Amino acid sequence: MTIFSKIINGEIPSYKIAENDHFFAFLDIFPLVEGHVLVIPKIEVDKFFDLSDEYLAEMLVFAKPIAKAIEKSYNCNRCGLAVVGLEVPHAHLHLMPLNGIDDINFTRGKIKLSAEELKKNQEQILKHLQH
Repeated sequence: MTIFSKIINGEIPSYKIAENDHFFAFLDIFPLVEGHVLVIPKIEVDKFFDLSDEYLAEMLVFAKPIAKAIEKSYNCNRCGLAVVGLEVPHAHLHLMPLNGIDDINFTRGKIKLSAEELKKNQEQILKHLQH
């Protein structure tokens, strides 16, 4: 069982953004930038493109309102999307506010946010997700 499956099952706490029968979205607690969200399928598949065509399509549709909420929540040019998949063997995509290409550079250091800052980020995105 991956760490992401444990998050889905509630065994590990998370800052949940959205959930449906097939997907779960939550804040990355080791973000590149504030507002960095992970979107994961509820099935355990290691590689993103090993997901079925239907799952891939549904995942992007699930992520779309979250991306729009991120854009409304942060002073950014757009919400970027990345698929890397090397740190956790569970397919996932990254959504994050971008102002420049370096904002999505996974080789640079991650920022450290307190629990209060993470909660504030969660509330900010949720506020815009509900409108």
